[in-house]
Amino acid sequence: MICFLIFIIGLFKKISVNEIFMTSVGLAVAAIPEGLPAIVTIMLSIGVTKMAKRNSIIRKLPAVETLGSASVICSDKTGTLTQNKMKVVEIEGINSKADKNYILKLASMCTDCNIVYKDGKIFAEGEPTEVAIVNKAIELGENKDEIYKKEKRINDIPFDSERKLMTTIHKIGSKYRIITKGAPDVLLKKCDKVYVNGQIEELTNNNKLLILKKNEKMAKDALRVIAVSYLDLEKLPNKIDNKLENNLIFVGLIGMIDPPREGVKEAVYTCNKAGIKTVMITGDHIDTAKAIAKSLGILKLGDIAITGEELNKIPQDELEKNINKYSVFARVSPEHKVRIVKAFQNTR
Repeated sequence: MICFLIFIIGLFKKISVNEIFMTSVGLAVAAIPEGLPAIVTIMLSIGVTKMAKRNSIIRKLPAVETLGSASVICSDKTGTLTQNKMKVVEIEGINSKADKNYILKLASMCTDCNIVYKDGKIFAEGEPTEVAIVNKAIELGENKDEIYKKEKRINDIPFDSERKLMTTIHKIGSKYRIITKGAPDVLLKKCDKVYVNGQIEELTNNNKLLILKKNEKMAKDALRVIAVSYLDLEKLPNKIDNKLENNLIFVGLIGMIDPPREGVKEAVYTCNKAGIKTVMITGDHIDTAKAIAKSLGILKLGDIAITGEELNKIPQDELEKNINKYSVFARVSPEHKVRIVKAFQNTR
């Protein structure tokens, strides 16, 4: 009754309705202080329920309050900002006469996805990048299952974020074939020869520049680019490790499109409007990352994009001083992600 009376007096004194209402509620809570935890819990529960209806699941109630004070959002690209529905749209060799079937054949052999036969259709299931490669190979008549019958896969060196490469080993008659696919800028350093019109030639500096230019052009077109190489051996070493990924023969580049996820551009705009900085952290090529980031409004005029290799040269204290200048981090490893997040946390 006293709180209600104060509310009426406030109205007569021409105090704003919102202000006098909050004052009255504050008095009511002060009169029964043990009710405050219950009120806070109820309010947080309402927040969790509202977020769940918008497909955001919160495990702990206080996280709702924490989200309200967020100032930076660091996001991966593939599958988060983009749909993770890859489709091969470009295949490039050293020249325009490149054997696209051969490039796709080797790339599809160096995958872990499965071939599914259903209702008269043949398609791949597994990791989206590999699925895109294998489905395109099938489209061109190169069925991974059929190839494996003649060129049996006997071992592999799995992909990891440090090497940015994956290798499979196949037995072909009395010989062995090493097939490696991965990031073009990394793989090219492992090659000393190139496959040209069915012939193997030395990988000259001119050829390297040509390949890098093609990779850069595809990346600037917002394509995710995978390079493919191989090496034939008479016998395998006793130990199978990444030392096999050397002196390879470069074959070609495969470019895949991964469209931005619906609603992401609007979400980034809303965050910017609310004063929340959005940052892209990805393992992709920097040009691909920049193209996607610009289209989504993450990379704005004056913002900087940086690679993991460049990040290694920057001391942590210097990174923390300039962290707000960066909006895109490309070709990063898990260790880089920890450094980036800590730098943002230490400047808040």
